[in-house]
Amino acid sequence: MDSTNPATGRRIETYESATADDVQDALDRSESAYESWRERGLREREALLADAASVLRENEERYASLMTEEMGKPISQARGEVQKCAWLCDHYAEYASAYLADDHHPSPPGTTVKTSHEPLGTVLAVMPWNYPFWQVFRFAAPYLTAGNVGILKHASNVPGCAEAIEAVFREAGFPDGVFQTVLAPSDLVEDVLRDDRVKAATLTGSGPAGRAVASTAGEELKKTVLELGGSDPFVVLDDADLDAAASVGAQARNQNGGQSCIAAKRFVVHADVYDEFLDRFVDEVESLVVGDPTDEETDVGPQAQQHLADELHEQVTESVAAGATVLTGGEPLDREGAFYPPTILTDVPEGCPADSEELFGPVAAVFEVESEEEAVEKANDTRFGLGASVWSEDRARGEQVAHRIDAGCTYVNQLVKSDPRVPFGGVGESGYGRELSEPGITEFVNRKTVWVE
Repeated sequence: MDSTNPATGRRIETYESATADDVQDALDRSESAYESWRERGLREREALLADAASVLRENEERYASLMTEEMGKPISQARGEVQKCAWLCDHYAEYASAYLADDHHPSPPGTTVKTSHEPLGTVLAVMPWNYPFWQVFRFAAPYLTAGNVGILKHASNVPGCAEAIEAVFREAGFPDGVFQTVLAPSDLVEDVLRDDRVKAATLTGSGPAGRAVASTAGEELKKTVLELGGSDPFVVLDDADLDAAASVGAQARNQNGGQSCIAAKRFVVHADVYDEFLDRFVDEVESLVVGDPTDEETDVGPQAQQHLADELHEQVTESVAAGATVLTGGEPLDREGAFYPPTILTDVPEGCPADSEELFGPVAAVFEVESEEEAVEKANDTRFGLGASVWSEDRARGEQVAHRIDAGCTYVNQLVKSDPRVPFGGVGESGYGRELSEPGITEFVNRKTVWVE
């Protein structure tokens, strides 16, 4: 399993892939660890999670550099990701006890009836490369604190990050086997999921991967949480603050190299402000610095792998051939590495890739609409339903429009983001289940009714 720097195309390191026997050994360790981990007091588990936050902060620069090297994230954004993971650990270290407290119910005199939240066991996590630390901690912090144990099957291009995350928990004092990284190929996932020792699974990734996991888990009657793709609309109404919308829109489309499920991808703009918004949006996008991700001034680094940049350009080329207009960008950069420039497409025809597919890179498709009603219709013209952003100076109007968009999370005058304090997840082909906040820690527990007469 090779780790390759996408900014240079050079191999960083080669890792030994796990065999089927290695996976079985990991499952044995996981099952053994669970028996004692589930009996640990919740306050003890919270304290260990707080220690994990400390480990993250103490090693911020090392972890950030590792992310930048393996998948090309600009170093400033990589630091932000480590900081966000530490914040997440802090959140559950403080609030897990409240989230998992018994719920008491009305009952006959002399009886006590409550719902308790008890762990399930081993949770398999299949995680992506785009936020190699955050995506993992988003599941691990709540699930481990609830008393489950975890096995991580990370993306094959970030093995160094995968091993570093296991080391975070080990250095924080988590017992052996409570969290394990297994550098296994994808073809072993089905067998792991079918194993009786695995009780649930969570996946963040592509639609086909999600369907495969959901299908297998369904046959085995195992709980799953899926966070899949997105084609988030960024709706600019006729009373929007255009400076703010253009500035935040450029960030929302291009942060992390545009490689985010919740990136703004389809810009739906009211005709009355279309030209003015577009001028400002182009200026904001063209001001972004594309370059060496280790440079503090870089806003957009390389795509995570060369084939991803090639596939993105193919989608742009097909869209242009269908009639779309390139306002800026649109051609791979003539330099070493998997670099693709921030790109804006207008006049996007219905059914072309920029209209109907997820563009997982720094390419914005801009659509002009004549009314608020048409804006909502266009925003909902997708099989995805992860996030949406609505821009209006009238907050009540913005909220009303947000409620009409079919998505798991909608933001008014703000970009779509995941935050430990609020539930996160999608509808439609963007998946199901929720992460973060209270729902995120109670997804994989047995909500057990206890009746004491």
